[in-house]
Amino acid sequence: MSSDDLQVAPGTRLLHIGPHKTGTTALQSALHTARERLADHGVLFPGTGRHPMAAVHAVIGRPPLLGHSRPNLDAWDGLVEEVAGAGADRAVVSSEFFADGDDDAVPRIVEDLGGPNVHVVVTLRPLAKILPSQWQQYVQNGLRMRYDAWLDTMFNKPPHTGPTPTFWRRHRHDELIGRWTSVVGPANLTVVVVDQSRPEMLLRTFESLLGVPEGILVAERSLTNRSLTSGEAELVRLLNKEFRRRKWPEKVYPRFIRYGAIAQMRASHEPLPEEHRITTPAWALERAAEIGAEAAEAITRLGVRVVGDLSSLGRTPPGDARPPAATGTPLVSPDAACQAIIGAIAASGAAEGTPAVEDLQVRDADAATLVRVLKNRGLRRARRSLRRGR
Repeated sequence: MSSDDLQVAPGTRLLHIGPHKTGTTALQSALHTARERLADHGVLFPGTGRHPMAAVHAVIGRPPLLGHSRPNLDAWDGLVEEVAGAGADRAVVSSEFFADGDDDAVPRIVEDLGGPNVHVVVTLRPLAKILPSQWQQYVQNGLRMRYDAWLDTMFNKPPHTGPTPTFWRRHRHDELIGRWTSVVGPANLTVVVVDQSRPEMLLRTFESLLGVPEGILVAERSLTNRSLTSGEAELVRLLNKEFRRRKWPEKVYPRFIRYGAIAQMRASHEPLPEEHRITTPAWALERAAEIGAEAAEAITRLGVRVVGDLSSLGRTPPGDARPPAATGTPLVSPDAACQAIIGAIAASGAAEGTPAVEDLQVRDADAATLVRVLKNRGLRRARRSLRRGR
């Protein structure tokens, strides 16, 4: 399919709905960086940031991230007004949280953004690739369930239940596409199957859709959105358990955990080769491939436009077919632990008078021991601040 075949008509509102873990952050960062260059070519990327999260949370009517208050519809109304002001120019709006919209939210979103002028784009990856990334994202939002237990719940319990009911709403991809196709029609929906062997494929496809020159969208190289290692995820999971055990108020979770310990660890710690990534057991990979194959067949029957190899959704990606990870508590490097401590202390506003990181004597240890270090040494001042926040 040529670039001209992909290009949407002038006045189109290109609505990228994700879902999560399909290259959304990389795309949004590239669009954000190129905002002025896009405008020179008649393409509006509304807002001032990378992602209109507040606006989308408001219109889908679903709870925002743990600890955040629900935004009101003013944010959504402002986004709609800016998109409407684009006139005959093209506009592109991207948020993976659109995928959380239900049967009532989807028609409103489409109508508000331009009705028949809306063209929806869905980006897809094999489910096997999504599983560990999505689990750790839930952990970064307070989930306390281990990966193996979570997989058992997702595959062996009724869908839309358990601690993460949004998972299958986002990642039963045929149903997601069917939900949006029923509103915009198959001619107004494009599926882009991301090709892991061609990292630039997603950006080049969106350039073609928007009718802008190749190279306008450039990937932003950064550590801040990297995946957590197995040990880091376990550290955060145990912090979540401690957070809940102490009944600390949810409103302080973003400050101390998400934008404190986790953000500092991801931004400042580069994992060592011996720090293992999260691995998925063979039985779950097989189930994921089966569901992916079913979804690919159903998407084909919907008659939507597809860019990429849809059949790849039913295959286990190379390198993922491995035995389950060894049992036992994963290791966390001293650097990762220290960065978590630094982040938590900095977020507490209590850096003065706390012991220096080098005095903590943190060495390679299991995650449970490191949480005790965090609890007993690094967060003394933070706990006092938390009590005052109740």
